[in-house]
Amino acid sequence: MPDIHMTSEDEHDSAYSGLLVNDAHWAFGTDFEDPLAGVDTTIPDGVDAPTLAAYALMLGDDALVMSHRVAEWTSNAPDLEDDIALSNIALDLLGQARLLLARAAKADESVVPALPEGSPAPPEDALAFFREAHELRNVRLAELVNGDFAEATVRVLLFSTWRLAVWEELRASRDHVLAAVATKGVKELAYHRDYSARWFVTLARGTDESRRRLLAALAALWPLWPELFDTHPVEAAAAASGVGVDPATVHDAAEAVLDQVLAAADVPRPEVARRAGVLGRTGRDGMHGEALSRMLAEMQSVARAHPRGLW
Repeated sequence: MPDIHMTSEDEHDSAYSGLLVNDAHWAFGTDFEDPLAGVDTTIPDGVDAPTLAAYALMLGDDALVMSHRVAEWTSNAPDLEDDIALSNIALDLLGQARLLLARAAKADESVVPALPEGSPAPPEDALAFFREAHELRNVRLAELVNGDFAEATVRVLLFSTWRLAVWEELRASRDHVLAAVATKGVKELAYHRDYSARWFVTLARGTDESRRRLLAALAALWPLWPELFDTHPVEAAAAASGVGVDPATVHDAAEAVLDQVLAAADVPRPEVARRAGVLGRTGRDGMHGEALSRMLAEMQSVARAHPRGLW
């Protein structure tokens, strides 16, 4: 195996250890009606609130959409252990999405969609369930329709390798909320990357059929890998004000990790061109494929049918 373990075994001893990484920030919990209860949500000096909100939305939408796609593997994985592992990955990402969407709403209330009078949906739920596809800012890698297990392995590997590289830097954000979310999320993402890297090597060195499927999945998803490191103006502004990370700055670090996995699996880099945007616009600009609209139609159907529902 390559040296890709960013965390030691003892870091995963307790499922709750990540909640107490820095008591100067907070302790996350699911019992709070407000997921940011007790957190200093003051906008840092010199930071433009709409920019901070837009940046948090990008990170939150990445997690929300990727979580839904991974969650679709629940009860469909190759065996029970992987069924649980993928469900846990989806749950980690959903937790990140909730916090980040809540942060966006706190930074700029105008981003929250207007709901029918009497709706009890909190701002983060309104952002998740009452926006159209063109209003989401997730990267396109997250929204693709699921393929086979090899495709899920490659997608989680690419997504977590990139996201972990960004979040390791985001821990130094001047925004207390983003710094705390990243500090907690680094451990989760390290597990996601380790899990998918292990399966990547296993499938590549397995049977002829498993290797064929893995190489096909890698070739299909590789064109979206470069897009992860494109710098959107919102990301550039967030980075310039000290609250965000320019993804281009973590490109080499992420590539180095991926090279270790490819080498361990004896898999060459695919020679395929990057996928172009539409008139230069991609997911960060709200330009998505049809698959996202279909996904949202399913994901949002209950909330939209019962906007005053409480459960």
